[in-house]
Amino acid sequence: MSMRGTLYIVAAPSGAGKSSIVNAVLARDANISLSVSFTSRAPRPGEVQGKHYHFVSAQAFEAMVADGDFFEHALVHGDLKGTARQSVEPFLAAGRDVLLEIDWQGARQVRAKMPDAISVFILPPSRAALEERMRKRGQDTEAVIQRRLAAAREEMSHYGEFDYVIVNEVFETAVTEMCSIFTASRLRREYQQARRPELLHALLDGPK
Repeated sequence: MSMRGTLYIVAAPSGAGKSSIVNAVLARDANISLSVSFTSRAPRPGEVQGKHYHFVSAQAFEAMVADGDFFEHALVHGDLKGTARQSVEPFLAAGRDVLLEIDWQGARQVRAKMPDAISVFILPPSRAALEERMRKRGQDTEAVIQRRLAAAREEMSHYGEFDYVIVNEVFETAVTEMCSIFTASRLRREYQQARRPELLHALLDGPK
């Protein structure tokens, strides 16, 4: 029995520490591939094309939408963001786990297509901590920060749509908790049956 990879969805309001947690988890877990999203916004200081995002023009993004190139896409804080099909489907078919770092709108689209996807929502420990983290990044104007803060409550109200919720109060704890989710998902019965058939056969059907 061949086994497709698992699709993991991670979402959070801006400033909750999603990207930092995801990067730390990926550094510990070599069995997951991160899908790099496309976006129509300009790169922030330090962001690298193809590593943090695929940066394209709004016109190029819309052309990809028209061609059906996206697995999911949404308008997020005034910018277009999306996941290309080629960044997800071939990897899953080959048995590779894939992680999508997206917003709740994209997560809803993905769950509609793949109900078996495992979803995680990251919350901040308080709204004050959320604002503090946004300001410490030093990457956005005051107007952008205020817009993101105004949108945060709406974004956080969708946590109930996700399988798991992590509160990022202590960073290392949050990273460990997310790694635990991935580990537990790989211990499900159907995964063990697919990945260790020889062992199960030897234990149950081999000579007494």
